Amino acid sequence: MSAPPVGGSFTLVDHHHNRVTEASYRGKYVLLFFGFTHCKQVCPAALLKLSTALDLLGPLATEVRALYVTVDPERDSSEVLRGFLSEYPRFTGLTGSAEQVDVAKRAFRVFARRAEDPEDPEGYAMPHTAFSYLLDRDGRFAAHFTDALEATEIAARIRTQLTG
Repeated sequence: MSAPPVGGSFTLVDHHHNRVTEASYRGKYVLLFFGFTHCKQVCPAALLKLSTALDLLGPLATEVRALYVTVDPERDSSEVLRGFLSEYPRFTGLTGSAEQVDVAKRAFRVFARRAEDPEDPEGYAMPHTAFSYLLDRDGRFAAHFTDALEATEIAARIRTQLTG
């Protein structure tokens, strides 16, 4: 018996206040990462690594849409995401209601939960799954990348998907 598919329907809002669904990105590959803007280490490192991987693709990178989906919609409004992602201009931030984000998390089998964090000004963090997903032009799961992979390996695997 094979594992259930990763991916599915979602309705969210991008960091420019546009309503988007999984269908909004058809025709392009999608590089997807779930995180939150108050993340101190994992998310900035992942975004830097994924941005570097896209840079390594050169002109092929135009075939990939990079999305950063918040797991903390309580704090991560469109404006907050836009400001946070200004350092990672290849990425578009996605947010929504808690229910909308939960639908997206379930579709991509992302674990995230609120946990106390006395170092955070608001007193909590959102430990979460740190996988990146690649969806094909039809929105189907094509690959996933663990946190341990280097940017060069991620770029090579994406290139293989793009060029067949």
